[in-house]
Amino acid sequence: MNITSAKFEISNTDVAKCPAVCRHEYAFIGRSNVGKSSLINMLTGRKSLAMTSSKPGKTTLINHFLINDQWYIVDLPGYGYAQRSKEMQRQIKKIIEDYILERQQMTCLFVLVDSRHDPQKIDLEFMEWLGENSVPFAIVFTKLDKLSSAAAKKQTEKYRNTLLESWESLPPIFYTSSADMRGRNELLDYIEELNQLPLECE
Repeated sequence: MNITSAKFEISNTDVAKCPAVCRHEYAFIGRSNVGKSSLINMLTGRKSLAMTSSKPGKTTLINHFLINDQWYIVDLPGYGYAQRSKEMQRQIKKIIEDYILERQQMTCLFVLVDSRHDPQKIDLEFMEWLGENSVPFAIVFTKLDKLSSAAAKKQTEKYRNTLLESWESLPPIFYTSSADMRGRNELLDYIEELNQLPLECE
């Protein structure tokens, strides 16, 4: 897929205020500091489309980016940022869950996982929740440039094996690096494939 245009459209905290058009949406989510904004910028070829920050927990809104005037990338707030207040954590959780469960246009949720870390309880529990609610999702390993080929294989296999302890089959898995563009074509090809599916919107 060739991305010819990518532009920010709207930010909000209420799924009811998301764009009222019937277009495929691909949402990206993960723990804070997983490299979500960098991945979105890499996919779109725009260095500052999604705001990157050295401070975790910066994204607290649902951000819609219109791609090729045809479909959306949605940047969701990161989860699991402990330094947020309890009330802010509750609000973020509600924003995330309302969008995921109510947004009919969401064709796939890409769950980002930092490849450098062992399987984290918060990620595993989040994916379990997605499965329980029949949410279509894919796993995206990030920051693979930070590991040697052998270490990357070891870490990602460890994650796959951990998931297979409770999953009969795994969702699609992608291996990426925003630094060296790894996985860009695979992700965009997958999105292009899903864009061909019929979309039912009210």
